[in-house]
Amino acid sequence: MKAQIIKTTNGKYYADGHGGQVYLPQGDISFADEVVAYHKGNPAPIKSACDSSQALGAPNFNGQPVGFVSLGCGGELILKFTDNALTDIPGPDLYVFEVGKFIEATEVYVSKDDKTWIDVGRIEGGKAEMDIGDYVNPGDFFYYLKLKDLKTQCGGNWPGADIDAVAAIGCAEKISLNTKLLFNINSAELTPFAIQQLDSVANKIDLYKKAAVTIQGFTDSTGTKLLNQTLSENRAKAVKDYLRNKVKNRKTKFVSRGYADLFPVADNKTSAGQEKNRRVEVLILPD
Repeated sequence: MKAQIIKTTNGKYYADGHGGQVYLPQGDISFADEVVAYHKGNPAPIKSACDSSQALGAPNFNGQPVGFVSLGCGGELILKFTDNALTDIPGPDLYVFEVGKFIEATEVYVSKDDKTWIDVGRIEGGKAEMDIGDYVNPGDFFYYLKLKDLKTQCGGNWPGADIDAVAAIGCAEKISLNTKLLFNINSAELTPFAIQQLDSVANKIDLYKKAAVTIQGFTDSTGTKLLNQTLSENRAKAVKDYLRNKVKNRKTKFVSRGYADLFPVADNKTSAGQEKNRRVEVLILPD
């Protein structure tokens, strides 16, 4: 049974599992989408509480011992945001739907690439929301989140933290575009086909009353660092310039950045992986 959702103009309210509600400005896309790793602690929870996919999507805890994953004593769970990204906004940025009688002490980490992790504090007691602003740089976006149980409650059938869902309150909608469809090889000039793609993105941006849009360019690892950096910056700027002129809402803010071959999403050792890494990401954050 899914938690009751109350629709609002810009987002939704979700039951927090403790009799309260949490407002998410971006609604359903705010939640984690993929399990990267799940390492059960010792002692481990009972088998029915070891389904790590229960931590994905919107919360569905209804008071019964189902609908969540237990970490076990000292266990660890790594989740990924795919159609969205976590970023710092004024106020809380992240909410962990930890269910049960108590919010068990859990350390929280964020990462851009599942390699370099930043410790952003812990949830425990009555605290399930987090402000990551003191630990990250303004304008940074994160796609990975790690939860590590701190061994404060290690008895019973569900030792460790019990996770129903994880949501980015500071949530940017992410649109990923393959540069093969936007540019010719080693070029930053938009192709005619790119115009069709970007017109669709512009229509999506115009659905927001007011937004801050970040365009990020990436390359594969072939070629020189300088060439890749310049190409990624120029491609991101080309997309930014087009969208800025196409978007009807003049309140929308735009910024572009190039990251060359940093933060690959696939293996650069294969041609298929290289193609996936050559991309432009458009991140739309309600302002």
